[in-house]
Amino acid sequence: MKQKILISLIILLGIIYIFFIPAEPVTVKLSFKVVPMLLIIWLASFQKASPNTSYKKWLLLGLLFCMIGDATLQWFLFGLTSFLIGHICYIVAFVQLKEKIIARPAATLLLLYGGFMVIWIAGTVFKSGDIILGVAVIAYITVILTMGWTAIQTNSKLATIGALSFIFSDSILSINMFITDVPFSHALIMMSYYGAQLLFAISISYYSVIRKKVLE
Repeated sequence: MKQKILISLIILLGIIYIFFIPAEPVTVKLSFKVVPMLLIIWLASFQKASPNTSYKKWLLLGLLFCMIGDATLQWFLFGLTSFLIGHICYIVAFVQLKEKIIARPAATLLLLYGGFMVIWIAGTVFKSGDIILGVAVIAYITVILTMGWTAIQTNSKLATIGALSFIFSDSILSINMFITDVPFSHALIMMSYYGAQLLFAISISYYSVIRKKVLE
């Protein structure tokens, strides 16, 4: 019951932030932005985890660094670095739960998509003359696709859908920031972002239950 109430509150506050909180003043907007993430971290903290992995610990670290990235994204490179560290934490978490080799079609799609985004997004940044930012964008694309790759290998639907949702969110953000304005970009970015983080948090206890049944 507690979990259902908390999830409902996360969804409600996420909707309020996305659709009803004005852009100004910025401090108020940022405050409302991080509240759903604080609740998601709280949700993750009381999930029952499998005792033979540190999946929960690394996932919590990932959520924390992503929340820091939320609050600092206006200083883009700093926020990007925080998200980068968050994704590395997710990768470490997902690697521990590896249960299968990624299917060739999925691997091919991820690699093709990554190559396309590097050429399109990073290429555009390099053309603008900002070499440091271009390198940072390539690094970020590489890491987030690796996060998706390792999530798929967990064989967890929650982790996989969450990772793909995160990739979608960051893709819209990148296109909107570096290429062209995307209609309803804010709603698309934040709904898929909050959804991804929520699925990651819930995946902690879900994996623990499935693992326990397998071992029995």
